Amino acid sequence: MKKVYSSRQFDFYLPEFSKLELDFAGNIAAGFPSPAEGLSDDRIDLNKLLIKHPDATFYARAKGLSMNNDFQEGDILIIDRSEEWSDNKIALCFVDGEYTLKRISIKDGKCLLIPSNEVFPVLEMNSEVIIWGIVIFSIRKH
Repeated sequence: MKKVYSSRQFDFYLPEFSKLELDFAGNIAAGFPSPAEGLSDDRIDLNKLLIKHPDATFYARAKGLSMNNDFQEGDILIIDRSEEWSDNKIALCFVDGEYTLKRISIKDGKCLLIPSNEVFPVLEMNSEVIIWGIVIFSIRKH
């Protein structure tokens, strides 16, 4: 990933779209154990799986705690600028010269930017909100 911009809230990266095929182990039981089947012959390309619109997609690394019920500091967010926003989707917004990541909600004609961490306030927007893109996936290191 190539870093293209850094702000107080985010580091922005452009994805590299080289072919990335990995062995696919198939479906793995997350409940009761099942007999091991070994690796299948299938391969998956993570770029094709995670990115539908390469020219409109970029990565950002989450910073801060306002969305920590959805994302943790350091998570990589895959953001698609061509994705249509709708109520309750998580969007990267540009407000008053700064980026912020929040759930979007329109209620009674007002735009609300809602954090997932209840310690942070809901922002009722009186200024212009530019939606830069919608978070379509996140990647977390465990």
